[in-house]
Amino acid sequence: MRIATIWRLGIKELWGLLRSPALLVLIAAVFSIQVYASAVATPFSLNKAPISIVDEDVSPLSARVASAFYLPYFNPPRAITLTEMNRRMDEGTDTFALVIPPHFQRDLLAGSEPTMQLNVDATRMTQAFTGAGYVQAIVAGEVAEFLQRYRAVTTPPVELILRARFNPELNLGWFSGLMEVVNNIALLSVILAGAALIRERERGTIDHLLVMPVKPVEIVLGKIWPMAMVVLVAACLSITVVVQTWLAIPVAGSLWLFVLGMALQLFATTSLGILLATIAGSMPQFGLLLMLVLFPLQILAGGLTPIENMPGGLRQLMALAPDTHFVSLSQAIMFRGAGLEVIWPELLSLLAIGLAFFAISL
Repeated sequence: MRIATIWRLGIKELWGLLRSPALLVLIAAVFSIQVYASAVATPFSLNKAPISIVDEDVSPLSARVASAFYLPYFNPPRAITLTEMNRRMDEGTDTFALVIPPHFQRDLLAGSEPTMQLNVDATRMTQAFTGAGYVQAIVAGEVAEFLQRYRAVTTPPVELILRARFNPELNLGWFSGLMEVVNNIALLSVILAGAALIRERERGTIDHLLVMPVKPVEIVLGKIWPMAMVVLVAACLSITVVVQTWLAIPVAGSLWLFVLGMALQLFATTSLGILLATIAGSMPQFGLLLMLVLFPLQILAGGLTPIENMPGGLRQLMALAPDTHFVSLSQAIMFRGAGLEVIWPELLSLLAIGLAFFAISL
């Protein structure tokens, strides 16, 4: 294996990338606009949820309940009739519709147990389940204070002191922005490495390389290091400029340690991209393979939902995926400030998985 040959082949790939404006725009957009939008424009918490109230009681209690819903969790509630409620729910205008039945206050003061009906549009997943709990807590609190005749702060028998570690503001944007960078590292590296080999195959130049005094390991490494370097530089710029400067998201741990883990992740994912491009015969086939492989990897890697919540067999299967280990070490470094003594098993796992993909692709 000759280092000079690998270097020249890598420079050739960089020139090929520079001549592809679509890929350059994709890299810039993924590590800037998409990261910013993920942290700011797509909140998963309850925010300005549309709610309407069918007040058939028209009592001081029903007015009190209606006034308890306000921004930023809920839009100001709209007073509607029962007929309008069905139409608005069918049209998707309201996520929540609260029905206060007639004589609700009178029955409550009489000692009976009247009920309210809460209609929830469960197709709006990010708002439905969280918002239903908010509505129940708000209604229960207002009814309890109304029965007590005054607003009182009760002292619980046990004091619970809450400490929010690693994200004291409970700001979901901190998590979303950093995890978008982590997910895009795997996405771009697989696409760029695989597209580089597919271009060689479609143009017929891969056959020229195979008959030249160039070894397969030199060809593969000549495609891995330039694409990994491009993604590495783009991700570092995204963290320093977009995440830390524009979004003002703090990074708890060492960026250099994160770069080390990112380098091993890029070795594994670019090798995976070469492997997928070897299997695929054309760019459309490569795109179909990407959908089959990348989406499950990102969904099940632990960045969206904790991997502990998954079935045991699926956890064991995802232990063979590089994204699982990279997400784990990224969260440990970026959020909890972990050092090498904590993440070294993940680094070794990434190296072993990368070597396996590299050997199979050869």
